[in-house]
Amino acid sequence: MSQLDILLPFGLPPAELSVDLLKELDAPAFATIIARTKSGGPPQRERFDSFSRALPHEIWLARQFGLKNDHSSPSIAASLMQALRLPPASGTWFVLHPVHIHIARDHLVLTDPRQLVLTEAESRALFDIAKALFQETGKNLVFGNASTWFLRADDWDTLQTSTPDAATGHNIDIWMPKGQGEREWRKVQNEIQMHWFNHPINENREMHRQRSINSLWLWGGGTTVCTPGHYTHSYNLSDWANAFSPYVTSPGSAATASSLLASRPERGLLLLDALLEPALANDWGSWLAAVRDLEANWFAPLLFALKSGAIHQLALHISHDSCLSRFVTTPSSLRKFWIKPSLAKLCP
Repeated sequence: MSQLDILLPFGLPPAELSVDLLKELDAPAFATIIARTKSGGPPQRERFDSFSRALPHEIWLARQFGLKNDHSSPSIAASLMQALRLPPASGTWFVLHPVHIHIARDHLVLTDPRQLVLTEAESRALFDIAKALFQETGKNLVFGNASTWFLRADDWDTLQTSTPDAATGHNIDIWMPKGQGEREWRKVQNEIQMHWFNHPINENREMHRQRSINSLWLWGGGTTVCTPGHYTHSYNLSDWANAFSPYVTSPGSAATASSLLASRPERGLLLLDALLEPALANDWGSWLAAVRDLEANWFAPLLFALKSGAIHQLALHISHDSCLSRFVTTPSSLRKFWIKPSLAKLCP
């Protein structure tokens, strides 16, 4: 393998916790890769607006795959539809998720959609209600899977939306859709919320101490279909994999470092998103455990591959909610024995 790029969302600890978190980490392979980079100095860093409509790692992915994301969430809908074998008709399509929004003091907060366990039967029943209401406004709603639907809204082509991960855990007012179509979206969203409020599905979910499905999240609008860019192979262990089809392997097909190395592409891309969910939930104990798992399952074998020459260059792109840092390591840079393994470069 000539080069492997690894995207590690929320691998950078928050500034206020970085010293304490890194003290708890025993990740010698990760520390070696981070410390012994080609430059030997501080990593390349790019800062982002804390109120951006997409997270740094999402913006980075959008750039790599030619997805439009100017002042909005990456235009992923059409590509994701194709991956789910739903070839989109011409027009402007959005991704639509059934979600749970909870009340916090004086504002509304989006719950991480990953925390919802929604069956296909539940989703289909709620989808049918939403579809009928959208049809009244001339919009077409298409079922993708239990957690992902698609909405065609040609007259909303300039509507600015935010990714669910950018909005999760925050006051949603900042990340709500803005621009042409905003009022129409809020009107139909409110109507759907009223129809779902006392629906038997939600009553049953609450009875079983599950979060109700009480709203929708709209994002990813556009007509762009992503292109592979300079990657010959990509390995993706998250939902983004679907949108990168057909040149991205299905989730789980490169579930180990050995299977990734065995494929030997000219240039590969690996997204490791195990730190994303605990970071969004501020669950730093689980974050630490996830880093340790990454150390054993990925960083240690990849460090060995670098030392043996199986990988000629490893580029780590590591982010948090407002920064992305790049670390490039090669077999020759690993020979800088005088540089002690350290995770200090992860600190801002």
